[in-house]
Amino acid sequence: MSDTHSFRPVLDRIAEEIAGLTERGRPADYIPALAAGDPARFGMAVAELDGTVYGVGDWRHPFSTQSVTKVFTLALALAGEGDALWAHVGREPSGDPFNSLVQLEYENGIPRNPFINAGALVVTDRLQRLTGDASGSLLDFLRAESGNPGLDFDPGVAGSEAAHGDRNAALAHFMASYGNITGPVPDLLREYFRQCSLEASCADLALATGFLARHGIRADGSRLLTRSQAKQVNAVMLTCGTYDAAGDFAYRVGLPGKSGVGGAVVAVVPGRCTLCVWSPGLDSRGNSVAGVAALDRFTTITGLSIF
Repeated sequence: MSDTHSFRPVLDRIAEEIAGLTERGRPADYIPALAAGDPARFGMAVAELDGTVYGVGDWRHPFSTQSVTKVFTLALALAGEGDALWAHVGREPSGDPFNSLVQLEYENGIPRNPFINAGALVVTDRLQRLTGDASGSLLDFLRAESGNPGLDFDPGVAGSEAAHGDRNAALAHFMASYGNITGPVPDLLREYFRQCSLEASCADLALATGFLARHGIRADGSRLLTRSQAKQVNAVMLTCGTYDAAGDFAYRVGLPGKSGVGGAVVAVVPGRCTLCVWSPGLDSRGNSVAGVAALDRFTTITGLSIF
């Protein structure tokens, strides 16, 4: 695609083509605060490397980002700790549901990757150890990268997750028994539920993910990650970012991506642009039905893929 300004008509075309898909999924119902999400909503944004952003539909409507924030906590922890981080969390697809406890005992409390819940808990624990305020560090980063100082956590969503967070608590305590959680588990869970409750829009998240398309360079021109570390994050997103549907996502979309059960998916075209799509209706694996279809259409129409 030679003219980046053709992103706007591309987005309009995608919105028309996937309109019937928004009703096919169901909002996440195991978190009561998300159960009332309207599956008819759809937004999509594309951000270029210079911060120019295009959107369609509900692209400026804030929503619960959920597991999409795991990309940013991983980047911040990797920036602070370097390769030592990988002694505590793996880089392999799990093949099991995102909240599974099954593999942890076989693998001595080391989660398969940073994007399943167990792995994200470890990353948040490492970031808390580095900064003393994991959720605050995440919020500061996202406000700066998105250019939106109004971004914040939703206490209602965080409280809802805490009230229904027994499995996450079990994961954290189990890993702590192997010495892979360093801080108090109640403090870790509070930080984790806060980070998942962040509210942002497609525009915010497309802009905030831009450092991965710029090979580790932040919006202000400073470097967060080395080029190699940015490659690592993108690689783990491609292989592990959409729960146990990562292979199908790579097959259909062909980009590094990370989904959340709030209905958002972020994706990266290294060296070119970043995307965020949102629609609350999820498939059986926890990924947005319309969101994945929209990204599939984007890479097909534009030819922008890593393959």
